[in-house]
Amino acid sequence: MESKNENLNILDEVNKGATMGMDAISYVNEKASDNDFKKVLDTEYNKYQKISERVNNLYDKYSDKEPHETNAMNKMMTWYGIQMRTMMDDTTSKLSELLMQGTNMGIIEGRRLLNEHQDAAPDVKNILNDFVVMQEDSVETLKKYL
Repeated sequence: MESKNENLNILDEVNKGATMGMDAISYVNEKASDNDFKKVLDTEYNKYQKISERVNNLYDKYSDKEPHETNAMNKMMTWYGIQMRTMMDDTTSKLSELLMQGTNMGIIEGRRLLNEHQDAAPDVKNILNDFVVMQEDSVETLKKYL
């Protein structure tokens, strides 16, 4: 039986991943010039936002605190990383590649959590699974822009 704490940890990880995704998409969107790609970014951003809302709605079942988000340092590092890696190349292909790299890290972490916490609460596992599948779909969508 998973503890309430482990369910909270999973929700925190999902929320951190979702807020990090939203941050990265926002930073990339500022550099994007292709209108179709910008539409894709808006759609992806909304998917991350929906996951984060689901975490927030479920969170108070397990805790009276707020879900963990990315801290200012992480936000800055994400922003800085995108600035540095797009200084010489801010093509749609490069922007797509950067988002895919981050998304793939999220998929790996999510799959690891699913494997390690098979007895997590069903509602928590649902969000985690949906988040991983959403990210896998995102990678497929972003591949078209490489």
